[in-house]
Amino acid sequence: MTDTPFLADTPFVSTEIATQPELWRQVSAGFAQYGGALPTAGQRVAAVGCGTSWFMAMAYAALREDLGQGLTDAFAGSEFPASREYDAIVIISRSGTTTEVLDLIRNTTLPTIAITATPGSPIVELADHTIMLDFADEQSVVQTRFATTTLALLRASLGQDLSQAAADAEVALTIDVDELAKLEQVTYLGTRWTIGLAHEAGLKQREAASAWTEAYPAMDYRHGPIAIAQPGRGVWIFGEPPADLLDDVSATGATIVHHADLDPMASLVVAQRVAVAKSLSLGLNPDQPRSLSRSVILGG
Repeated sequence: MTDTPFLADTPFVSTEIATQPELWRQVSAGFAQYGGALPTAGQRVAAVGCGTSWFMAMAYAALREDLGQGLTDAFAGSEFPASREYDAIVIISRSGTTTEVLDLIRNTTLPTIAITATPGSPIVELADHTIMLDFADEQSVVQTRFATTTLALLRASLGQDLSQAAADAEVALTIDVDELAKLEQVTYLGTRWTIGLAHEAGLKQREAASAWTEAYPAMDYRHGPIAIAQPGRGVWIFGEPPADLLDDVSATGATIVHHADLDPMASLVVAQRVAVAKSLSLGLNPDQPRSLSRSVILGG
């Protein structure tokens, strides 16, 4: 397959990435307006999505439990255990048309809360409650701002103040990413809620630039994956690295990327920009990755 060179000056995704700090502030300040239907402390919750939305669900689930808000599990839309009991299912779907999550809602008797960006989509009619983030919708197939705005809203629902994260995201928009985009391969690592961010960062490069990336829990990285680390490749760490991990990675000669002074979501903004830069350097279209569409809708 031959990719058509991308000639536009500024892809949609670059503009959308740049709006994230303000959108995070918007949903944090307007939590009562946007997030009133979200689960409260003590409820048993499942968080569900597909692709990027699944990774945001993973981040939310781990963070909610770590903050003592209640048992929270995350599932890909196709893997939800129908026999398990929850007080609520939080379902993330930008398009509101993804087959797996719509089937889940149709087949469950549990209360469902959908977060979407698309008014009039099937999920709006099917879910018991809908949180509409249409102002965070995107023209690019590659998700960036809807995903992080959703996570910002979910973090706000857990009582977190997103003001510093938004300020850090503004810093992330100024970081030079040219050298990072030249890395042959990157492995993304996280712990607890940032594991979801690591998976999402890896997905952005695979989608936008058809690049080889991997993602793992940081402690598991030394159980095999570190074997591919070498000069010219990178290891990107979200959040606080485990003891001695930086030393072990340094010994391989791989480039360490660790934004210790930034909120992990702001580090994800840098990773989004790297994915776009790498895509453009290869003459690819980061708004329209090959073999991908805005939503996966399966035939009946």
